[in-house]
Order: sequence, then structure tokens, then C-alpha cells
Amino acid sequence: MPDKLPIPNDRQTTVWELRELMRQFVAERRWEHFHNGKNLAMSLAIEAGELMEHFQWQTTQEACQADQLDRAGICDELADVVCYALSLANSLDIDLAQAITAKMVKNRQKYPA
Repeated sequence: MPDKLPIPNDRQTTVWELRELMRQFVAERRWEHFHNGKNLAMSLAIEAGELMEHFQWQTTQEACQADQLDRAGICDELADVVCYALSLANSLDIDLAQAITAKMVKNRQKYPA
């Protein structure tokens, strides 16, 4: 796989395509034996913590000012969180579209409009 990938956007890319991108990345490095539920859940939590660091010590007002944020750093950490979530879905064979839709049904019942 080339080092430079075309940069798609959310409207052009399916969850499946992102899962395949992660699956290929992991397979090319022969990391499958590291990618189990425990390791991936821990990695996901670690990356979520790194994402939170970008907002640490800020007031809510400061955190809401987009021009004051390290957008590149936030993008990197958010991408790490999503990559680990996709890898976890791959590892545990979870259909994310089904899981999210089912969860939203529960959320609508729990939190009516």
C-alpha cells in the first residue's frame, strides 16, 4: 500500500471502507495477535485520554473557541480513538452500523425528545 492515500471525506467513505483500511494496516504489520478485545479496549482508553489532554485546564468557554484549539493535534488523537474502535470492531466482529443503530433506539427510549 502506498504511503500517500487519497484523502476522502465522510460523505464519500463507508464505515466498511475504514474498517478495511485498518484491517489492511494491521495485517501488513502482522499485528493481529496483539489486536484482541483487552488490548484494543485499553488502547482506545489511552487514546481517549490523550484527546482529553487537549482540553485539560481549559474553561468550557475556552474549549468552545475553535480558533484557540490545536485542531491538528485533536484530529490526530480523535483519529487514533476511531482507529482503535474500528480495530476493536474488526477483532470482535461487531457490525458498527447495527450496534450504533440499536444503541440509538435504546437512547431514544431512555431520553425522549
